[in-house]
Amino acid sequence: MKNLFSDIDNDKIVEYHDLCHTSSCWSKESPITHEKNSIWYWVQQNHKYNCQLWDEEDKARRVDVGDNDIALNKRNIDQFNQKRNDAIESIDEKILDRLASIKVVEGAWFNSETAGSIIDRLSIVSLKILHMGIQADRSDTDVTQKKEAKNKKERLIIQRNDLLFCLNKLLGEVSKGRAFYRIYRQFKMYNDPKMNPYLSGLIK
Repeated sequence: MKNLFSDIDNDKIVEYHDLCHTSSCWSKESPITHEKNSIWYWVQQNHKYNCQLWDEEDKARRVDVGDNDIALNKRNIDQFNQKRNDAIESIDEKILDRLASIKVVEGAWFNSETAGSIIDRLSIVSLKILHMGIQADRSDTDVTQKKEAKNKKERLIIQRNDLLFCLNKLLGEVSKGRAFYRIYRQFKMYNDPKMNPYLSGLIK
């Protein structure tokens, strides 16, 4: 049987995340060009917005700037998070498109987490590994703090390996019709003027 996901299985996702972190042009530009609206394009977009979210979350914790700066950070966080969720759903849409001709067999197991959500978690844990590694290599901290950061990084790597196993298992099983999942839309209401009374002017 043809492997429907040979382009994204095994270690390819985590290798791409790590490659992005070594690229001087990231996150403005991907180190690899991907066809627009492909699975890989949305993997790229998801990781980009997670990286931007990480930076904005750090900035939002500043105590040496005014409230206006923090408010701007919070708005950026809101926008990046919306785009991140949109990218997750687009990944899942592309994956399910490939599965359109696959018949789900009787007794197939249902996975409550989507492949796109696992890829998103892989993106986030790659950022944690990166930044925990930076903490472990700092020259201005003591041995105890460095060791603590190193131990945390090692546990994060185990987490990533576990997630990668789950992703590959899910992709392999859905390809054979032995598993399936559904896209759960986020239906974010706070950015929609039709549903947020503060945006529609119903509440001032």
